[in-house]
Amino acid sequence: MNNALRDAMTQAGVRPRQPARRVGVECKTVERWLSNPERSPRETTREDVGRELGVDPVTLWPKSVVASRVKTGHDREIVAAYPFRSAAPTSLWASLVDGASQNLTFAGYTNYFLWQQHPRLGARLASKAKLGARIRFLVGDPESEVTTKREEVEGVPLTVSTRIKITLDALTKMGPCDGVEARFSDQHIALSVFMFDDQMLVTPHIASLLGDESPMLHLRRLEDDGLYDRFAGHVAALWEEGRPVEL
Repeated sequence: MNNALRDAMTQAGVRPRQPARRVGVECKTVERWLSNPERSPRETTREDVGRELGVDPVTLWPKSVVASRVKTGHDREIVAAYPFRSAAPTSLWASLVDGASQNLTFAGYTNYFLWQQHPRLGARLASKAKLGARIRFLVGDPESEVTTKREEVEGVPLTVSTRIKITLDALTKMGPCDGVEARFSDQHIALSVFMFDDQMLVTPHIASLLGDESPMLHLRRLEDDGLYDRFAGHVAALWEEGRPVEL
């Protein structure tokens, strides 16, 4: 039995289904954490559970937390790697969106999948903008030659330009909202970067594969000029060169 986790839940007055629902896992998963002290969730989930219970994750899973913190190389900024973007749980995106409060940047060429997986995303982003967060969308130009060529490569009914227009329509429906901006860029057709304060999801697009079929890295900023900063600098340069979108 993971006595530390059990005691923290008892102290907080919660049952397994409550933290499970809040961090996006099954109730049985929490029960397995309780029954086996050697079983530990991934780092971001450990931190989410710790916040929900008001306890440092190192108290709940000391071996796993210490092991994750002793990495010293540049790869220590890599929280997780997925062979396909679709392999990452929807709850990961939800937790990153909900946990960010200052800067959220969606530099995917279409960003289409976000609206499909998170129907209330517009309302959530608008609320964050009202509280002072900066929300940025960097999308491809639906009328550009780059977009047309990509459509020929993909050869799917739901074209790139249509997916971009769905994102633009979703942003327009949010209404005038201070803190929400969008710009066009054709230079990130092969690399999508999504930033959530000090965390980031990066997808390099492979050949003719769609975004969901390409690999993805989950990064957390831990050092100057590390992986996070290199990709953040890339997005910053594209944003400066981007053409404003009227919302």
